[in-house]
Amino acid sequence: MHMGQMAAGQTTARRANTSRYAILGVLSRRPMSGYDVKKLIERSIAHFWSESYGQIYPSLNRLAAEGLAERRRERQRGKPDRHVYSLTSKGRAELLRWLALPARLEPVRSELLLKLFLGRAGPVANSAAQIEHVQTRHRALLDTYDAIERQLRKDMRGHPELPYWLITLQTLTTLNRLGARAAPRTGRG
Repeated sequence: MHMGQMAAGQTTARRANTSRYAILGVLSRRPMSGYDVKKLIERSIAHFWSESYGQIYPSLNRLAAEGLAERRRERQRGKPDRHVYSLTSKGRAELLRWLALPARLEPVRSELLLKLFLGRAGPVANSAAQIEHVQTRHRALLDTYDAIERQLRKDMRGHPELPYWLITLQTLTTLNRLGARAAPRTGRG
């Protein structure tokens, strides 16, 4: 196994480990099925953290096997039974322990920066087009984040978790604005 494979394996393991805490955190809100977990993730943290059904269900089963979550079967009229998971006191303690740890720095892999670094091999217009494409995407993201923030402020006014939700949007919005401003200078330098 060479270094690239080892690094990729470590990154996958770190993501899987962090996924368990993302799911514990989501379950801390209320008992949910795997489907409910996926839908909540899509409505809340998907702009910075995503989980597939293929990750969620095995994670929920592992959390239950470790005693961090409890699974119960709910009967549904005219539908298959569903499994609902809730956080145990052991799971809540594990989530609190993880929340207190310093966040790990994520390895930076930017295809844009790689293309700009290697840009001398092609026409300068290609590098400029890369920057323009990123600017367009960042403007669209800013519009999306601004719309989400307006909707949250309207629909969730007074909710005790609102300030925490807004932190993620405001941080991303601020960084994207900085990136959009800096991008033209990077492409022409």
